[in-house]
Amino acid sequence: MITVSKRRKGLAVASALLGGVLALSACTGGDDNASGSDGGDSSQSKVDEAAAKKTSAAQIKITPEDGSDNASINNSAAVTVSKGTLTDVSMTTSDGTEVSGEISADKKSWKPSTQLERSTNYKLAAEAKDSDGRVAHENASFTTVSPANSFIGNFTPDDGTTVGVGMPVSINFDKAITNKAAVQKGIKVSTTGGQEVACHWFNANRMDCRPEEYWKEGSTVTLKLALDGVEGAEGVYGVQQKTVTFKIGRNQVSYVDAKTKQMKITQDGKTVRTIPISAGSPENKTYEGIMVMSEKFKETRMNGATVGFTDDDGKGEYDIKDVPHAIRLSSSGTFIHGNYWGAKSIFGGVNTSHGCVGLQDAKGADDPKTPGAWFYNNSILGDVVVVQNTGDKTVAPDNGLNGWNMSWADWKAGSEA
Repeated sequence: MITVSKRRKGLAVASALLGGVLALSACTGGDDNASGSDGGDSSQSKVDEAAAKKTSAAQIKITPEDGSDNASINNSAAVTVSKGTLTDVSMTTSDGTEVSGEISADKKSWKPSTQLERSTNYKLAAEAKDSDGRVAHENASFTTVSPANSFIGNFTPDDGTTVGVGMPVSINFDKAITNKAAVQKGIKVSTTGGQEVACHWFNANRMDCRPEEYWKEGSTVTLKLALDGVEGAEGVYGVQQKTVTFKIGRNQVSYVDAKTKQMKITQDGKTVRTIPISAGSPENKTYEGIMVMSEKFKETRMNGATVGFTDDDGKGEYDIKDVPHAIRLSSSGTFIHGNYWGAKSIFGGVNTSHGCVGLQDAKGADDPKTPGAWFYNNSILGDVVVVQNTGDKTVAPDNGLNGWNMSWADWKAGSEA
């Protein structure tokens, strides 16, 4: 007969045995799940391997990097590919305007065919294929440097022109340059004439370059601007990357003598013509010194009010709307020009102007036989006019393109090289 106590012991043993089975089952179940996990990893590896086989080996690189600010407008945007070839590249501005470009012959690179604009957001999308025809894609966007954070140098003379022996390379910057040494390092001026060329800073915005003596006739001058990325002032960077060449023509220098009231024109050291002139009156003397022709106008308006010659009513002492054959010699308003309103007797006879040098001419600038027309037609920008015996001061070197009025030692002292 089984007693109650024995029954309780039996239940306890059974319970213990059952607990052991449950515990064993739980551990076994864990082992089964681990075994199942191994099977899952194997399956995922196969999926990854299959995906890898479909992924292109072509690697596309876009510059500048995605999200870049203050990117250069020169040679900044570019797409290259390794382990493949480019099949398509598109570049647009934020408003959808397309930017033209060309994939290289070997299909390894792409670049835009035009200079980028400042302060503009651009988007680039590129596609390439590897040797198995698998396609790769890459996208990027960037913003170019803003006008507020960049500077440019406006230069003269223009590329491809032929100029006189006195024409300096003159660069006017649109921002004040505080790091002059770095900017000047990015500017090179050379000549086939073998002359040493030095640059001079007149102020924070202007730098001119010239040799000690006039350029050699027939030589070629090259200006190289490598200012892209150069910091000209704090947070202000250059954007230009340009090469300019110009030629030096015949050596023409004209000598104006206010005392004899004659102008002698020489070419290559020989006098080719002498023309009677009328220079500035005793009250309004013409500057003396070496002056370089910087602008030419077949006809132009001259109003005394623009250069300080006014009547009591504030209007100009003169206002001539059709001055013929005018050639600028200074920024402040000195010209050598035709004069049709004065009597012929003043030319070679009396100085009557407000500071300009006048030559006898015809109204309408249509008579090629007049002295004014002849001189205009036989002059080019960069030709030299030397004014003598006026009794006035020498024109300032920075008043026009007239740096020749500074000694070579003083000129070189203004360099930051």
